[in-house]
Amino acid sequence: MTLLKSQRDAKPASPRVVAWAILALAIGGFGIGTTEFAMMGLLPNVAEGVGVSVPTAGHVISAYALGVVIGAPLLIAVGAKMPRKTLALALMALFTVGNLLSVFAHDYTTLLVTRFIAGLPHGAFFGVAAVLAASMVVPTKRGRAISMVMMGLSVANVLGVPLATFVGQQFGWRWLFVLVGIIGVASMVCMALFVPAQKAQPDASLRKELGALRRGQVWLTLLIGVVGFGGFFAVYTYVANTMTDVAGFSPAFLPIIVGLYGVGMVVGNYVGGRIADWSVMGSIYLVMGFIAAMLVIYAVSVHIQWMALLMIFVIGASGAMLIPSLQTRLLDVSPGAPTLASSLNHSALNLANALGAFVGGLVITWGWGYTAPAMVGAALAVLGLVIALVSGLLEKTARRRATS
Repeated sequence: MTLLKSQRDAKPASPRVVAWAILALAIGGFGIGTTEFAMMGLLPNVAEGVGVSVPTAGHVISAYALGVVIGAPLLIAVGAKMPRKTLALALMALFTVGNLLSVFAHDYTTLLVTRFIAGLPHGAFFGVAAVLAASMVVPTKRGRAISMVMMGLSVANVLGVPLATFVGQQFGWRWLFVLVGIIGVASMVCMALFVPAQKAQPDASLRKELGALRRGQVWLTLLIGVVGFGGFFAVYTYVANTMTDVAGFSPAFLPIIVGLYGVGMVVGNYVGGRIADWSVMGSIYLVMGFIAAMLVIYAVSVHIQWMALLMIFVIGASGAMLIPSLQTRLLDVSPGAPTLASSLNHSALNLANALGAFVGGLVITWGWGYTAPAMVGAALAVLGLVIALVSGLLEKTARRRATS
């Protein structure tokens, strides 16, 4: 039974129930976004605290990302037979424990292990949360519901990350993980109270969940995320250097720039949910083309300060706009196993993070300057659009053959 069919068969929850349930899930996303992105601002403090260089401390971030990539398929497969609410609670509990363990990591190796543990439930939680949100509303409002869950991740960049960075700088970097642990506990309490209980899927199984990986459209959708978002992260990774060395802003102005980027993500996430309900594939085509165009404009105009501020907001918005559509698309192309496919979206986005940082760093090393990552990012976005067009064409061809 597909998610769409089960939604048609089930009575949607009341708007009040849906709102509280989505808020509970979004709090979990807020905690995840805070711990993931605040580490970047506290990296020098972490390096000093565990007695390693800053580049070596950067491997702590990589350990978390590796946990996301591995944990998404692994934990969803293990929890295939569990009721989705129970699985979401278990994943948030693991996330909370992983962060609290990081508080007591007194050496570099232990911190690597605890950050890997904290990363394991990241993608799986968002996958389960997306399916839970979509299952509570009518099919025409799935994109909106998913975007509201993802709003926690976007809001974290505006509120959670600056707060955690300030707390970490003032009282010690370990307090980041204390703060995130508190958020994790709050999310579990809210989920227990407000997310409606759902029976376990009677036909769910490890084999059925893994069966999603045999579908070509699932892999094409994930590839859109890896390649298309690679361009997005190519810019974000080097935004501090670009804004100071090219746009001429003082380093003291960077928190405002990062905050503006976060506000763009909130707006983009909101808009993305609406256009995903209009047309899933149509919104992917539209947003991928928009990202490519905006990255080119950013590259040629970032030396003008007011344009730099405008474009950093637009880039944040354009990237976030794509997430609800990709998440909804994965639900559509994985009948019978939506949770695993949905969770893999976040594995794909973490791979995109690694790809973007790598290619952006490569062109900078070649001496092309700090605007070069944006041009490379635009090329990656165009490639992502091509992959999306191929996916849509193959789907139309399959439908024609099925009806002929």
